[in-house]
Amino acid sequence: MPPSMEAKFDEKKAYVAQEEEGQAFVGLMSGAFDDGREIELLHFVYGHPLINEIRGSPSKVLQAIDEYARTKKYLMNVGDDKGKIVTSLIAELKPKTMVELGGYVGYSALLFGNAVREAGGHRYISLERNPEFAAVIMSLVDLAGLTDVVKVVVGPSAQSIKRLHGNGTLQHIDLMFLDHYKPAYTTDLKLCEHLGLVTTGSVLAADNVIKPGNPPYLEYVRSSVTEKRERYETGENGKGTVEFAERTRDQYKKREGEEKLSTEIKGNPNLRYESKIVHSFEPTGVPDGIEITRCVAEE
Repeated sequence: MPPSMEAKFDEKKAYVAQEEEGQAFVGLMSGAFDDGREIELLHFVYGHPLINEIRGSPSKVLQAIDEYARTKKYLMNVGDDKGKIVTSLIAELKPKTMVELGGYVGYSALLFGNAVREAGGHRYISLERNPEFAAVIMSLVDLAGLTDVVKVVVGPSAQSIKRLHGNGTLQHIDLMFLDHYKPAYTTDLKLCEHLGLVTTGSVLAADNVIKPGNPPYLEYVRSSVTEKRERYETGENGKGTVEFAERTRDQYKKREGEEKLSTEIKGNPNLRYESKIVHSFEPTGVPDGIEITRCVAEE
């Protein structure tokens, strides 16, 4: 059921709207980041009149980030509404190790890393490709007093996953939050399956499956084992980025260059998932949802 029929967004907490090429827009768009606002956020937080109260408090650091995004410039954070979906999942699952793909300025690392610690977990690994964004995350994680739980890893997600697995740092993923380059959701999941990091009992929470959307990922996690085996045997393994709108496909092109996804790793088609969307809102009020996927068996 769409969120408008079962929940109402509180406009008082909405992030500010943005403009791109003269047109006002709200939500996740390619022009709404990597223009200096991330460093500006750091100055805003550390120059906050309540900085002494903010230090050592994950919730107060999050409040300061939200304040900036509501009064200054939009930040592409998961936000409070969708964040509650994942923190409830953390409280239920009590993951020992949680991984996020895409950290941006650390909103999710702060919110979910603190929830993992409160649930008795030991490690929250945030993979962020952009070294400047990663530096922002590390600074805010330190400010919040979460360095004992949150580890930030810089580099492309697939390379980082392989490296962490290869050196023994990451042996199993209890819960994974996907919020990075949208075409990489499926390829990175298949890589985790291939390496045995995602197995029976693992749970996935994928952001932005409505806004801007991710049809290939939803098709994969909602497919039966039989359907996945058929595609596996025929060699059909996705079409890379061609199934995405240009704006989503080229979101990081200016900074990172042309993205080339590996479609060679086919994953483990024998894993059976139960998957459903939980409707919610972007922090701007735009309807969106989190796809919650549970690996329930290997056939």
